[in-house]
Amino acid sequence: MSENSIPPCPACHSIYAYFLNDSLCACPECGHEWSPSAEQAAEKEATRVLDANGNELHDGDTVIVVKDLPVKGAPKAIKAGTKVKNIRLTEGEHNIHCKIDGFGAMGLKSEFVRKA
Repeated sequence: MSENSIPPCPACHSIYAYFLNDSLCACPECGHEWSPSAEQAAEKEATRVLDANGNELHDGDTVIVVKDLPVKGAPKAIKAGTKVKNIRLTEGEHNIHCKIDGFGAMGLKSEFVRKA
């Protein structure tokens, strides 16, 4: 790897990090050592969104609500078994954005849906 490809320290964000060997970086300011490839794999793992059964969800998937979900300000709840098409995955607590017939656009938590 070239010197320009050294990532900054994940602990203190120092730009003076250097390679100890082919797979390990170190920071001279805080003493933190890390593996850039393992950190990239952990970051990729953190962005995965799983449904109630542990299946990975992707943008555009169709999901089914697994339990009745009360909606604040709405006269009725979203019933279990409601099919939701063309979901979008986002960051945050409600990591699924979608449109539900009769309710409109809303955010759902992935733990309350299963892949159809």
